[in-house]
Amino acid sequence: MSEATVDVPMDEGLWDAKDVARYVKGSVSWVYKVAEAGLLPCLRIGSMLRFEPEVVRAFVRSTRAGSAKAR
Repeated sequence: MSEATVDVPMDEGLWDAKDVARYVKGSVSWVYKVAEAGLLPCLRIGSMLRFEPEVVRAFVRSTRAGSAKAR
């Protein structure tokens, strides 16, 4: 997945679950499920979850590396 083709705000503010879902081309419910399971680090602000873009990118890179090793 090329970061240049992903349509999320790249001003490096915190991302919400919709931004993360667009980045990983997945669903918002998947983002919440993975974050609540503690697999994707997030910041909890009241009932909201926010994500640091570089942490999300690192998560995706590590997930790709793990799936490549499993092959």
